[in-house]
Amino acid sequence: MSPTRFDMYAFIHKALRAMMSDALVAVGRLDVTDPEEVAQKLSQVRALLAACTSHLRHENEFIHPAIEARMPGASLATAEEHQHHQTGSVALENRITAVEQAAAADRPVAAHALYLDLAGFVADQFAHMQLEERDNNRVLQAAYTDAELLAIQGRLIDAIPPQEMTATLRWMLPSLAAPERAELLAGLATKMPRDAFCEVLALARQNLSGRDWFKLMMALGPMPLAA
Repeated sequence: MSPTRFDMYAFIHKALRAMMSDALVAVGRLDVTDPEEVAQKLSQVRALLAACTSHLRHENEFIHPAIEARMPGASLATAEEHQHHQTGSVALENRITAVEQAAAADRPVAAHALYLDLAGFVADQFAHMQLEERDNNRVLQAAYTDAELLAIQGRLIDAIPPQEMTATLRWMLPSLAAPERAELLAGLATKMPRDAFCEVLALARQNLSGRDWFKLMMALGPMPLAA
């Protein structure tokens, strides 16, 4: 797999890894005696599960059919793991409910059980994403040109509702390397309406360090801000 070829998974997987890591750490340090914190962190885990489910659906609807169209059977291993992940998401939702419904004396045990299951879920997801980035990319890059892969990704992105896209960008933008971030936003600047792109820039400024924001502005120049 050449590093110069288009990587269908690179940016979204960086966002998902950041979401998963943050959620796992949040649950690990959860203060179960603080109802507001419990509600906030459990909501964060639910948001993570929703993002993972949506990502899985997008891959099933767009990437796997593309693989099967030119390399029949090559997506079967990934598809089987997706089914396992769906089961894991349901189990985690049950763990979340158990924390919510637990009596005060039982809540530490319920929260620790959630933490352990979430850790296993995250470990499985990390291994799965590495498999996709290695094996699925190899198949996709052998079967398609970069232009064709970009077209597939474009159709996938067009199917994402605006609210979901905003939630994804909140994690993606600070998780990318500076050149990757500039590449992404330069591309969005040519496709998005002015107001929508300004909202993305505001999201970037809110979630980037001062140094990363400066690098982004230097890379983009004045045109995106005026678009």
